[in-house]
Amino acid sequence: MASVRTSVYAIPLVMRHHRLKHALIVTDQGIVKAGLLKRLTEALDEYEVQYSIYDEVVPNPTIDNVEAARKVYLENGCDALIGIGGGSAIDCAKVVGARIAQPFMSVSAMGGILKVWRKTPTLFAVPTTAGTGSETTLAAVILDDKKHHKYPINSFPLIPRYAILDGKLTTTLPKHITSTTGMDALTHAVEAFIGGSTTRLTRRLSIEAVELIAKNLYTAYTDGENLKARRMMLLAAYSAGGAFTRSYVGYVHAVAHSLGGKYGTPHGLANAVLLPIVLRMYGEAAEKRLAMLARAAHVIDKEGTDHEIATAFIDWIQEMNDKM
Repeated sequence: MASVRTSVYAIPLVMRHHRLKHALIVTDQGIVKAGLLKRLTEALDEYEVQYSIYDEVVPNPTIDNVEAARKVYLENGCDALIGIGGGSAIDCAKVVGARIAQPFMSVSAMGGILKVWRKTPTLFAVPTTAGTGSETTLAAVILDDKKHHKYPINSFPLIPRYAILDGKLTTTLPKHITSTTGMDALTHAVEAFIGGSTTRLTRRLSIEAVELIAKNLYTAYTDGENLKARRMMLLAAYSAGGAFTRSYVGYVHAVAHSLGGKYGTPHGLANAVLLPIVLRMYGEAAEKRLAMLARAAHVIDKEGTDHEIATAFIDWIQEMNDKM
């Protein structure tokens, strides 16, 4: 998992320590217009660290985004990457790093598992949403907008070196993004827990994430300025990301990615809507593990059979969707 820092002001200090001189900031227009980039650039300016900016990432980042950002990186002699925004900006920054490390391999050729093997430039991942977990995963998803096809890229060099969990960057997040990204994190944790490749560590991370989401998501949704809830949601997303990057996801994500590639459906929204539907369709196959997760995370405290607890847990997920 990525090494955690809790403020963007850690970035210039770490860059100085590693003798990194020029960072490419990869972000989107939403971050720029919301004023969230200012906190980062002020930190870099204060410590006289050079930077260039690529701010054209779209909600489902494209191959063209990656190539355009890579060009800015090379033209300015950059030696580090900062991805700031939601999963889209961070995913784009990851793949820019992969293209820098393996310049003769196309983005489409990187699709799949363990296709990137060379060390990428130091990447600082700065999430401004609490959901995707991209700040600590080996995964990135890039869209070929000509073919309407998404390329999931899963390789260990894509894991960011540093995750900057700065709660102050999320307090102005709109309610609909707070809710959908939060449910995205919940989906990561649930799918990682009930899958067939869990470990003691991934189960612990999933439980931690679900408990934090149950306690803090609705508070963050209704009271966006609640800094504690915002910080706890960033930690939840980080833990869920650590769980699913090792134990994978399932059919919720499979369908969500297809919807995103075909129709541009925001990934968190697709996961949120699909999660209770798919869990009900799993039926008995998932009941034991869902009940175990619900009890361990203290989401459902009442007594009952695995079927009753699993059903109550899915009902809780649907109620969260309905409320938000």
